[in-house]
Amino acid sequence: MTPITLTRSRARGVETIALDSPANRNALSATLVRELAGALTDAGQDTGVRAVVLTHTGNTFSAGADLREPPRPDALVGLLRQIVELPKPVVARVTGHVRAGGLGLLACCDIAAAATTAGFAFTEVRIGVAPAVISLPLLPRTDPRALARYYLTGERFDAAEAARIGLVTAAGDDVDAVLEPVLDGLRRSAPEALAETKRLLTAKVLESFDRDAADLTALSAKLFASPQAREGMTAFLERRDPPWVL
Repeated sequence: MTPITLTRSRARGVETIALDSPANRNALSATLVRELAGALTDAGQDTGVRAVVLTHTGNTFSAGADLREPPRPDALVGLLRQIVELPKPVVARVTGHVRAGGLGLLACCDIAAAATTAGFAFTEVRIGVAPAVISLPLLPRTDPRALARYYLTGERFDAAEAARIGLVTAAGDDVDAVLEPVLDGLRRSAPEALAETKRLLTAKVLESFDRDAADLTALSAKLFASPQAREGMTAFLERRDPPWVL
């Protein structure tokens, strides 16, 4: 039996989709990517949905790609683009850790709120790969000097820094209090006006997908198949340093 990786609920026109795969810290497995894409399709087609909140159970929003059951790079690209193109605003609600590919999900959301307990890191370089595919939404929306530092070092940073560099919209002790006026505003907005306004806001991001998706998908596949990445992923799963650590 295929495990369920999501939970869904609705209140006053807001569809909440929670990543709910605690066994792998909500890592982006092929199964989770497929189920999330299906849930988003349903929400996008449902006239009763005004907005989507993407959140999580447990202390991790997403640990990035599932190294044991990774999605195809093109499937991940498709999911990221789907969030950007969805005709409903997508709002991220984060109270835990976000790593690697999980940050790509955040960057695709129209609005993102994080609790001060949340922590972030682009950990790809530490296992021998690069944040290739997730750069499609990240590079157009996030401070380039900050990305240079965090892409290259894999350092962790907190919610206040995530807000400063544009990775999230706002951070606070009570993430639901932060989101209350946001969701109220979306509920008061006309559906067609929301859809057209979102199209204006995402045009530059979609240009990035149109221009670079094929090259970055190929780069991701190449890096994940490399001997260095195999060693890095093995070291990560065995909880030891890879041989290049000095």
